[in-house]
Amino acid sequence: MRLNRIASRSIAILLLVIILLGGMGFFLIEYFLNAGDWVMHEGSPHVYSGPNIGTGIVTDRDGILLLDMNGNRTYAVTQALRESTLHWLGDRYGYISAPALPSYAKEMAGYHSLTGLYSYSGAGQATLTLSARLQMVALEALGDYKGTVAVYNYKTGEILCAVSTPTYDPDNVPDIEGDTSGIYEGVYMNRFIQSVYIPGSIFKIVTTAAALEEIPDIQEQTFTCTGTYSYGTDAVTCERSHGTLDFKSAMAQSCNCAYAQIVDQLGAETLRQYVERYQVTQALSFDGITTAAGNFDVNDAAAVQVAWSGIGQHKDQINPCRFMTFMGTIANGGVGVEPYLVSKITCDGSVTYSAQAVRTEQIMPESVAQELQAMMRNNVLEKYGEENFPGLTVCAKSGTGQVGGDQKSNAMFAGFVDDEAYPLAFIVAVEDAGYGRHVCVPILSKVLAECKVLFDAA
Repeated sequence: MRLNRIASRSIAILLLVIILLGGMGFFLIEYFLNAGDWVMHEGSPHVYSGPNIGTGIVTDRDGILLLDMNGNRTYAVTQALRESTLHWLGDRYGYISAPALPSYAKEMAGYHSLTGLYSYSGAGQATLTLSARLQMVALEALGDYKGTVAVYNYKTGEILCAVSTPTYDPDNVPDIEGDTSGIYEGVYMNRFIQSVYIPGSIFKIVTTAAALEEIPDIQEQTFTCTGTYSYGTDAVTCERSHGTLDFKSAMAQSCNCAYAQIVDQLGAETLRQYVERYQVTQALSFDGITTAAGNFDVNDAAAVQVAWSGIGQHKDQINPCRFMTFMGTIANGGVGVEPYLVSKITCDGSVTYSAQAVRTEQIMPESVAQELQAMMRNNVLEKYGEENFPGLTVCAKSGTGQVGGDQKSNAMFAGFVDDEAYPLAFIVAVEDAGYGRHVCVPILSKVLAECKVLFDAA
C-alpha cells in the first residue's frame, strides 16, 4: 500500500514537471516568435512617445538632422524644412503620424531577442532617402497650392523628394480647427501616398502603351478631329479642332477625339486588362506604408464612357506614388523599381537595416517602353518647352483632371528624365489649379533643376 502511494505521488510529480516544462517550452517559443512585437507595441513607453515612435534621430540623405525623437522631439532648425517633412515625420500630438518609421522601431531601438533593448539610450539613427534641400525647393515651388510633387530615382528606388501641401510647422501649430479660410483643408493627409486624383490626360500614357502592344498598325494610322467625336447623342470633345493627326501628334496635342478612336479599337475589356497588367491603379506597399488604390471601372459602361476612361476621365483615379512608379517603369524599359523612403538604420555603430532596390517583373515589352519614351520626349519638344528643363532629357505628359462642380480642374504632370546620369521619375498634382502644363511645368522646372545640382555634386 505504501509503495502504491509513493508510485502515485511520483506520477503526480512527474506530470507536474511535464506540465511545467511544457509551459516553459511554450513560453520560450512565444517569446522568440513574438517578444519583438511585445516590446515594439505602440503602447510601449520604451519605444513610443505618444502616438509616434520616440527613440533615435532621423536625418536626410546627407546627414542633415530632420528630427531628434529622444525626449520632446526636436525638429530641424529651418522652418521650411520642418514644414516640408511634416507628413513623413509626424507631429508631437499624433494629428499627423510618421508613416514609415514605426516599421523600423525594432531597428531604431536596437532590440535583440537575447539582450532586449540594448540601445534604450536612443542611439538609433534612420537615414532617409529624402534631400532636405529638394524638400524645401519643392515646398517653395508649390507655394499656396494644395497638392504634391515627388521625384524618385527609378534605378535605385530612392524617393528624393515628396512634399504634400498644405502643411504646417510642428514647432508652431496653427489653429487648424478654428480656421475658416480653407487654407488647411486636408492638411492631415499625405497627398503623395494617401490621395487619389482624376488623372486627366496623363492617363493617355496608359492607353498609348496598350495601343502600341495591341494594335499592329497604330503608328501608321491617322485620326481626324473636328472637335467632336460622336456616340449617338453623346460625344467626346476637344477644346478645338485638331484636324488630321498621326499617333505621335495625337499624344503631343492630347487630342481627346483621336484617343476616343483608339479606345474604340482597343475595347473596354482589353483596356481594362492592360490597366491591370501595368498596375497603375493597384495599391503599392513599401516601408510599412500602403498607398491608396486607384480606380478604373468600365463595367457596364457605355461606349462614350469607355472612351472618356481611356482619356483619363469617367471614374478613373490614380494615386501619385503609384503613377510616379509607373513612369519609372517606362524609363527602365518596362521593368519597375519599387520606391522606398528609409535608406539605412544604424544603432550603437552597427547597421541594423539597409535598403535594397526591389525590381518588378517585366510588365511591358522593352520595345513598347522605348516607343513611349520617344513619344513623351516629343511632347516636351513640341508642347512643354525643352528650355524649361535645361541639361535634362525630360519625357512627360500633362493632364487636366476635370472634377466637376464649381472647382477648377486638377493640374497633373508626370514623366521622367531619359538620362543615365539623372535617372529621375516624377509626378506633380495640383488641386483646383487649371491646366496641367501651365501650372505644373514651372513647379517641376525648379525641382528638377535642384535634382540636377544634387546629382552633379554626388
